[in-house]
Amino acid sequence: MKRALPVLVLSIAGLVPVWRYAPSPEAVTAPAASSEASVAPAAPSGGSTVAAGPVVGTEKGPVQVEVTFEERRITAVRMLQQPDHPQTTAAVPRLIEETLDAQSADVDTVSGATITSDGYRESLQAAIDAQAAQGAGA
Repeated sequence: MKRALPVLVLSIAGLVPVWRYAPSPEAVTAPAASSEASVAPAAPSGGSTVAAGPVVGTEKGPVQVEVTFEERRITAVRMLQQPDHPQTTAAVPRLIEETLDAQSADVDTVSGATITSDGYRESLQAAIDAQAAQGAGA
């Protein structure tokens, strides 16, 4: 019985931040994820193609990638949209580096930027799929 009161007080104190949590305005107004990915026609020089993944709405803000391919190889990834958050800013170069090494969307989640990492992988995979479909149709 002596422990019941401190346990109750500490439990309530631990729940106060959860009750006070309010998502950022960006999360509330973030656009819904689009299932469409766009692929630009092959550039005349170098034979590279550019595919933009869909905008993926996350709790932190929208995420969208653009992938440059030379034949089937990923040569560059660029963030078209990303949340304005320090952890996201630090995570993006790591995600891009892992993508170039793996040559796929099978990249590890960056600690501290889980939500952005998930949105990045979703947009990246859609761009890769769109490029593959274009390559199969050509």
